[in-house]
Amino acid sequence: MSDTVFVTGGAGYIGSHACKALRAAGYAPVTLDNLSTGWEDAVKFGPFERGDLTDRAWLDDVFAKYAPIAVMHFAAFSQVGESMTDPAKYWRNNVVGSLTLVEAAVAAKCMNFVFSSTCATYGDQDNVVLDENSVQLPINSYGASKKAVEEILANFEQAFGLNHVIFRYFNVAGCDPEAEVGEFHQPETHLIPLMLDAISGKRDALTIFGTDYDTPDGTCIRDYVHVCDLVGAHVLGLKWLMDGKGSRVFNLGTGQGFSVREVVDHSRAVTNMDVPIIEGERRAGDCTKLVSGSERAVVELGWTPTRSNLKDMIADAWRWHQSGHYEK
Repeated sequence: MSDTVFVTGGAGYIGSHACKALRAAGYAPVTLDNLSTGWEDAVKFGPFERGDLTDRAWLDDVFAKYAPIAVMHFAAFSQVGESMTDPAKYWRNNVVGSLTLVEAAVAAKCMNFVFSSTCATYGDQDNVVLDENSVQLPINSYGASKKAVEEILANFEQAFGLNHVIFRYFNVAGCDPEAEVGEFHQPETHLIPLMLDAISGKRDALTIFGTDYDTPDGTCIRDYVHVCDLVGAHVLGLKWLMDGKGSRVFNLGTGQGFSVREVVDHSRAVTNMDVPIIEGERRAGDCTKLVSGSERAVVELGWTPTRSNLKDMIADAWRWHQSGHYEK
């Protein structure tokens, strides 16, 4: 039996780490990516097929070529601010692309699907630890598009028996401790790499978007998960499906939130360097506080995050930042 797993977005930040984790777990990852935001240099752990998820004929060809046992679906646009100003881009790519992928998977009788969703589907629910039963009320097109894909998966399970595991998480951070793959976006939008760019002089300063939130220091609070812990959960989710345990939703988080200023303070301790700061206005679509509990993943999947603390996340990202990477 084939042990091939399709990894959409496998040339991106999380997807490339997932390919490394899958390879280490004995699977054969195949990256599907159009390189709109990914980097071919990140594809190091298996074959690469370049194409777009809205192209059904291409999908049918690659499913026939590899006959995968499962799909691990990361490919998506994910910038909250952009999703507020260009919603059509998010609905077309994230929803139509995902629908086409799901249809192709079912047609190829590939009935195990692991989906990278987001706590942004919950919307702005402050001062609570979100669990899988929390009401989903997204406040931006990014969160809404991910919620729509969750509903597509539920519909396809009911109609065709598509087994799926959905992971909802928010801020992914850190990099491969061995610095084989890491985090690099153009443009960069994530807090820790932006901060490290400011520390190293690659940008003039880190802009803090909003300092008047109802939090202890006025900046947004988020729950950060190390990318290696995150993709480890995805491998466990795949095994869950392969063991015939059925469809399930899991949150992935630590249950502890850190403000932007707290992340900055930790970076000073890790790098022994100062962070130049500019205080800016709030961004549309940003929530005040998002903290995601993971008791279900811990109890049912046996997930044990080991690097999801700010020290390790920043140190691993700093190691990657200082190494040669995809920037050319």
